[in-house]
Amino acid sequence: MYTINKRKTIRSIIYSLLIVSVVSCGLKKEEQQTDQIDQEETSSTYEYGICVDSLDVTRYEIGKGQYLATILTELGFEANEREKIIEAVSSIYPPSRLQVGNSYVAITDSTSAVKYVVFEKSQTDYAVVDLSTGEISVYDYTKPVILKREYAEGTITSSLWNAIIGTGAPAMLALELSNVYAWQIDFFDVKEGDSFQLMYDVAYIDDSTMVGISSIEGAVFTHQGKPFHAIPFQQDSIMEFFDEEGNSLRKAFLKAPLDFIRVTSKFSNSRYHPILKRSRPHHGVDYAAPVGTPVKTIGDGVVIEKGFQRGGAGNFMKVKHNATYTTTYMHLSRFAKGIEKGRRVKQGEVIAYVGSTGLSTGPHLDFRVHKNNQPVNPLTMESPPCLPVKPELKDSFMIVQDRVMFQLDSLRMMGQMIAERKTDSLTLRPSRS
Repeated sequence: MYTINKRKTIRSIIYSLLIVSVVSCGLKKEEQQTDQIDQEETSSTYEYGICVDSLDVTRYEIGKGQYLATILTELGFEANEREKIIEAVSSIYPPSRLQVGNSYVAITDSTSAVKYVVFEKSQTDYAVVDLSTGEISVYDYTKPVILKREYAEGTITSSLWNAIIGTGAPAMLALELSNVYAWQIDFFDVKEGDSFQLMYDVAYIDDSTMVGISSIEGAVFTHQGKPFHAIPFQQDSIMEFFDEEGNSLRKAFLKAPLDFIRVTSKFSNSRYHPILKRSRPHHGVDYAAPVGTPVKTIGDGVVIEKGFQRGGAGNFMKVKHNATYTTTYMHLSRFAKGIEKGRRVKQGEVIAYVGSTGLSTGPHLDFRVHKNNQPVNPLTMESPPCLPVKPELKDSFMIVQDRVMFQLDSLRMMGQMIAERKTDSLTLRPSRS
């Protein structure tokens, strides 16, 4: 019994020391907005930055067919008041942006007179109409966001998605992690037995309502027995991830798939098509160039599609760069020699030539990029530098790396000891003899 108690006491001491170490390293951090009320009396209640001690707060949800004018009518405002409120609020929240399902709040006094109306713009952002002084004023209000450090580790038996959910972490964390390792690991080809450990910050409002994953603060993903480290470090005002040697986890794309280019049509959700004579989305960029101009792949990848689409893309090709990014090249005159489906291509390699096949009014390349199967604008998409940590920053990077790895190891040990303590409480029972 002495040995058991001694072992449990040592564990408790180590456990306490780890908690102190982890907390002292900043594993929990809070970001509060500057407009948050500081050091107010604990008896006062504030909502949307308004003291509501003597006021009534009533919440509503915008339904189908409801507009700003109808909402204000239902709240009891006369026509001239409605016009003034609509004009005032339009400067920060146009009425057309009201969405079904979003909330609005009426804050009234003891006589049921409306003193404030608050409209939800997002989970964190609100438009406040202040009528408390007899005049109409409007302003933005942002709920304070608190960042809480979380930790997850697991072993993959079927997919990363299922493994993340199995840890109790938000499912969206799987997407965040796949983005971090987009160039190192194909998450459609993870193997049973691959494992991960990571720490991440979750954004909360009202202390308990999760807004989303704020950031991944460090990770190790073991794929086919090889560990891949992800250490966040800021260089040239850009935060990106590096491995343990200080090499960037990302590989930059070429800026464009052509050497000499002229953009004739940009990315748009509604563009008038000159042949179809109607507006429709154009989720790509058109580069005008003479027939036969070489087309290059913007990054390393595998050709996953190559063919002809009558009345549409004409000769086209798709290249999968990793689990996140795919690029498409359309209206080609011909394909480069030896380029076939399944062929690996290198960044800058000529894969085809500009043409005017398919639904096209003249020679050009229609170039498209998909990130996680969603179209993104090639002209504005993020393309961070792939340079390693600069020599003059290497010491700073090593300090950050040591801190991240210490925190990951500490969190893993804490998890193991908590699990052991639970096991001990079930198996170590005092003798009744």
